[in-house]
Amino acid sequence: MAVSGKQIAGVRETRKGATIYKTNERPGTRAQVRYVRVSAYKAREVLDLIRGKHVAEADEILEFVERDIAIIIRKALASAVANATNNDGQDPEGLYVVACYADEGPTLKRWRPRARGRATRIRKRTCHITVIVARGTAEQLRIRNERIARSGRSGAGVAGRASRRARVAKSRAAEHTHDHDHDHEVVAEEVVSEVTEADDVVEPPSADDATSAEADEKDEN
Repeated sequence: MAVSGKQIAGVRETRKGATIYKTNERPGTRAQVRYVRVSAYKAREVLDLIRGKHVAEADEILEFVERDIAIIIRKALASAVANATNNDGQDPEGLYVVACYADEGPTLKRWRPRARGRATRIRKRTCHITVIVARGTAEQLRIRNERIARSGRSGAGVAGRASRRARVAKSRAAEHTHDHDHDHEVVAEEVVSEVTEADDVVEPPSADDATSAEADEKDEN
């Protein structure tokens, strides 16, 4: 589900001057997964890791989190980015996770038999996970671009894939040139070895050379 975040609603100020935004009315584009068969507590532990992160960094974090709920949250994040790109025309390179939360869903009640004819309740928790993405501030984008420039890495998304293709093509071209240079070196070594072998071979004297040598000996005598 995509919700455009161009209108800001649910904003109020406290007596101390602090501005409070209602979480369910936070501006941005959202994606929601409902009736997830996991407790909201477990989902919140993973959501706390990606809140305020760039979408590419959040995706990397979720990829290596060793919890099953991270797979569902990662799909929700990808859906939110797709909604922002296709429905709101946002650039995926500038999106940040501005809000993510898990609300409690209905609890399924089950019973388990115990000793002396008693029964204990089994609570199967569910939750609704919401991920909201929006374009980062100019300061956030500037800091990220400087960090990428210092590290020499490329951003995620289309730009990252394009730069990776360029690096792969450059590497293949370098390997192709190296192979040709190696072939030339091999040919040159073969020519040198043939010349060396030809110099080492001593040809036997011919019949004319032997006759001229005998004639010279007779003249001397």
